[in-house]
Amino acid sequence: MSTGHNDIIYREIPAPPELSDFVDSIWMLHNDTAEPKDVVILPDGRIDLFLSRSATEPFTMRLMGMSTEPDQTSISPHTLMYAISFRPLATEYVLQQTVSAIVDSAMELPAGFWGFTETDLDDFEAFTVMALQKVKEHIEAAIDERKQSLFHLIHAAAGEVSIQALSDQVFWSSRQINRYFTEQYGLSLKTYCSILRFRASFEQIKVGELYPDAQFADQSHFIKAVKKLAGVTPKMLQQNKNDRFIQFSTLPPK
Repeated sequence: MSTGHNDIIYREIPAPPELSDFVDSIWMLHNDTAEPKDVVILPDGRIDLFLSRSATEPFTMRLMGMSTEPDQTSISPHTLMYAISFRPLATEYVLQQTVSAIVDSAMELPAGFWGFTETDLDDFEAFTVMALQKVKEHIEAAIDERKQSLFHLIHAAAGEVSIQALSDQVFWSSRQINRYFTEQYGLSLKTYCSILRFRASFEQIKVGELYPDAQFADQSHFIKAVKKLAGVTPKMLQQNKNDRFIQFSTLPPK
């Protein structure tokens, strides 16, 4: 997918099915103007590895943990950014590290991480091929089937599932599941599920359906949940003035 919004060029390539347990997508964002662009980054349940450079900042690589609140930021002039958006299992089985210490924040990665260099920002398609190959090379062989099943169930339900139901289906106690989420991701399973429900509502909101579906108890709950994670009401998110909600702007048309 390729889109342009508010002078921001965005392209995204979904992960192939064989890597979908670990990678959501590979994407690029380019502000090829002389003006900064104010945007809001919304929580989406992903962990992102960024490679970026701009007219004022050198090449950097950062790993951003899960977000639990909207992040108002500015994309500097002439910024080019490539990213690998990981799904949660990747932290343990691809990156081999927890991200509990970087909730709503990021850490700088050392030079040469995974062999990436600034020249990899020259060709998005080539970067995508390289990034997916790097993921394959770093996957640990023995994946805990309980964790794999857990995330399959959570994502299939878009977060609309109880901890007890998950525990019963994967034969893993709710206490152990919650401990795993806290230690590995720095947030509770309940919070993660609420983020997925929020993300699943984007398509509904974008087409002007501002009333809750089965994922929300009532209108008040729906508005409260959206305001907590977007900082605005569903109506204001739907209006998306100046395309500031960048993930919302880049949704493909139905």
